[in-house]
Amino acid sequence: MTPVETAIHSVSRVFESFHPLSMPRLARGHYRREIVAWAGLALGMGAVEGAVGGVIAKNIFENTVSPAMLNFTVAILTGAPAFVNISSFIWTGLSLGRHKIRFLVGLQIAAMAFVALVAFAPLNSLGLLMLTVGLTGARMCWSGVVILRSTVWRANYPRYARAKMAGKIATVQILLMALTGLCIGFAIKDYPTSFRFIYPFVAVIGMAGAWVYLGMRMRGHRALLVAESNRDKGSLKSVNPLALLEILRNDRRYRRFQYCMFMFGLGNLMVTAPLVIMLKDRFTMNPLESVLIATTLPLLLMPVSIPVWSKLLDRVHIIEFRAIHSWSFVASIITMLLACVLDIPALLWVGAVLQGIAYGGGVLAWNLGHHDFAPVEKASQYMGVHVTLTGIRGLVALVVPVGVYELLEHLRPGSGGWVFAMCLFFCLCGTIGFILMRRSLAGPGHDSRFSDGPPVQPPVAG
Repeated sequence: MTPVETAIHSVSRVFESFHPLSMPRLARGHYRREIVAWAGLALGMGAVEGAVGGVIAKNIFENTVSPAMLNFTVAILTGAPAFVNISSFIWTGLSLGRHKIRFLVGLQIAAMAFVALVAFAPLNSLGLLMLTVGLTGARMCWSGVVILRSTVWRANYPRYARAKMAGKIATVQILLMALTGLCIGFAIKDYPTSFRFIYPFVAVIGMAGAWVYLGMRMRGHRALLVAESNRDKGSLKSVNPLALLEILRNDRRYRRFQYCMFMFGLGNLMVTAPLVIMLKDRFTMNPLESVLIATTLPLLLMPVSIPVWSKLLDRVHIIEFRAIHSWSFVASIITMLLACVLDIPALLWVGAVLQGIAYGGGVLAWNLGHHDFAPVEKASQYMGVHVTLTGIRGLVALVVPVGVYELLEHLRPGSGGWVFAMCLFFCLCGTIGFILMRRSLAGPGHDSRFSDGPPVQPPVAG
């Protein structure tokens, strides 16, 4: 076989791996509809990625407010994917006893409506506010989508194929989100007001994806709704955020896991805002270069690493996975720190590559990790705890890194890059915590009641 034939054969195998026939027989119908729906929605959500919104604000609304206020707005936009998750307890509670697919589609449509709102933002301080409302509103609705989607996946896909399926859908979404971000970066570089046409266009495509998802079915749906209704009938406890604390109080291992996740995730979330600010203010990069480093390049690298990470996640407990995977984020932050401290812009590109590899495992673990703790009837509640805590650390990451960056720059101009040392500290604390937790998996105190159990080999076809 010639090199050209080998290349063609390899590309063909890659495309075939996304075909519904690659999934277990009973999951093929669900997967076929999901891959189409999430592809459409990905184009809409690609326009509200935190770094994309931050780049738009930093470059288009530069003279509408003071530099410090603009930087904090960038922090809000880049932190929105995380801090809006604090509203997840609302979606968790409101969805209990309700039709999951219809509730999901309602949130998807609402998210796309917020995306379309951005197109009407004037180029002044009011427009900056509309941009912020549109992007954060879309992300808030999306936090509910993520919670309920995880519950649907738990019902429709077996444990041994769940990470594989999630990896395929994530890969398609990531590539399309990267394409959206790249197009926006190209467009606003020469035509700043082109966002007025791009945002309505991707919102319409996203709504089409929501319409496709409306035909989705969920195994065991009726029984799940009955169980949820009986447990919370006549009570508003389900929408009480304090009710989520019961899960942490009753599940010691999950509580410890979330403590490590808080430290680890906090370090990661604090990176984006100062990075977007320094790309323009310190390294004087144009919007296209900024989008490439902060969004597009990491997203494009994710599909390369997702297959590797998904194989590992299908074999091991989430605690062991995080103990291994966390080092990829540590390496990325170290590279970013060196780029700023040593003033070597080329290292920013290296850091973006490492960040993309880390994100590949992160997107799988973030969506599926709680299933290794949660019983099936509490999957949404466990995910709600996880997502709500992500929102809380997102609020911390919203203010702290930009405040530290501004302080460092005030004390000594050019020293703002040392803010990444703080990010590295928190990330290392979480990583060490995961390593210590991994040792307990093999110990006599290991409790597997809240796990799907060890991976089961798929049945032989025919």
